[in-house]
Amino acid sequence: VYVSSVIFWCVGVPLALWRKPKFSRPALGIFSGIFVLLPTWLAAVRLQTTPELMLALLAIVWVSDSAAYAAGHAFGRHKLAPFISPGKTWEGVAGAFAAVAVYAAIFHFWWFPAMGLAYVMLAFFSLAALGILGDLFESLLKRGANLKDSGALLPGHGGILDRIDALTAAMPLDRKSTRLNS
Repeated sequence: VYVSSVIFWCVGVPLALWRKPKFSRPALGIFSGIFVLLPTWLAAVRLQTTPELMLALLAIVWVSDSAAYAAGHAFGRHKLAPFISPGKTWEGVAGAFAAVAVYAAIFHFWWFPAMGLAYVMLAFFSLAALGILGDLFESLLKRGANLKDSGALLPGHGGILDRIDALTAAMPLDRKSTRLNS
């Protein structure tokens, strides 16, 4: 399941973002849902045994999302994917990676000084990049279905999928598949 998820996020999603398909067929939506939600759920279940690692992973996504929003809002001029998510900018991506670099350095020196800083940075940047892909893919699904929000549970926030879109891409790379805890 995890290998399929990595292939889906590293190959399938970038292709989908490039091709911008319409997800008008229910089978395509179901297929995407399986590859998005099932590995995320399995990873969340597995990560419950190491809550500190789960919190660290969640924090990578939260730091990345928050910094991308702040940097994009303050400095954003160059659109990342204007037809998929017109509010996202390359400056937001740069802000996300800058904030994740600071978080990775703190994480490395505070919790895992024996682990190589370059390894921690690479792992954190990979998870941040996957989070951005998850965010863009969820926007693509909404655009393909002609929806502004993925639900009404959280009014004004784009729906519940907007709260977990980055996590759906990052969470399947849990401790067992990345060996972060070794």
